[in-house]
Amino acid sequence: MKYLNQILHEVKNTNIILYWAVIIYLITTVFCLMGVLIDDRTLMGVNVWIKPLKFSISIGIYTLTVGYLITFYPYSRRKKNIISNLVVWTLLIELAIIVYQGSRGVRSHYNEETLFDGMLFLAMGLLIGINILLMILFIIDTVRLKLNTTRSIQYAILMGWLIVFFGSWIGGQMISQMAHNVGTADGGAGLPLVNWSAISGDLRVAHFFGLHGIQIIPLFALWLSKKWSVSNKKQIILVLIFGLLYAGWIGFTFYQAKQGIPLLKL
Repeated sequence: MKYLNQILHEVKNTNIILYWAVIIYLITTVFCLMGVLIDDRTLMGVNVWIKPLKFSISIGIYTLTVGYLITFYPYSRRKKNIISNLVVWTLLIELAIIVYQGSRGVRSHYNEETLFDGMLFLAMGLLIGINILLMILFIIDTVRLKLNTTRSIQYAILMGWLIVFFGSWIGGQMISQMAHNVGTADGGAGLPLVNWSAISGDLRVAHFFGLHGIQIIPLFALWLSKKWSVSNKKQIILVLIFGLLYAGWIGFTFYQAKQGIPLLKL
């Protein structure tokens, strides 16, 4: 909790708009949770508020992560504000569309049933496209610049961005087939909350782990630096090994899904 407060303090000092966006995501999460509890409508067998709830949490974590990691980059304050504001406004609109479509009881993704729905889905794709371009910028700058942190954590951040980029590519695979299941139509029995298919392959598994690599790998590097009294070179080696193992896990879940095999069969 102490470390989380430190992160929030850093983010608030760097970009107050991004800080308040994170608060909005927290409020939206509570709102969607209330929706799950009081609204019994379902879509494809799942409560209509589950998807907005998941995206509120995921986008909130990602926004907070970007807001904190950008403090390590030797950017000017103006450049930090431009990047942070692009992340904030694109993802706020993205989530607003998801919540709006969920409140209507219709799909937000892969929905082209009406012209309006198709336009909203297209807008979501364009908004995510902007964030993917920002990911590429972060990857390039993590390679060419010296960040204000240890080398092991900088390597962890680089691997995190590379894996997030791959996770976004998996999202593109889902868009190309206009579905996330492989072997069956979307819907059916799924794991609790995440609703990953328990009867067929589901690309959302690899997509999920890919998108959260930017938190998991740097957190591992931070834990390593705090708990292990080893040289920076050895820390870098351990971070690289962990990152490769994590990437291997994502590759495995992606391959498994493409074969039509669920992560867990119920």
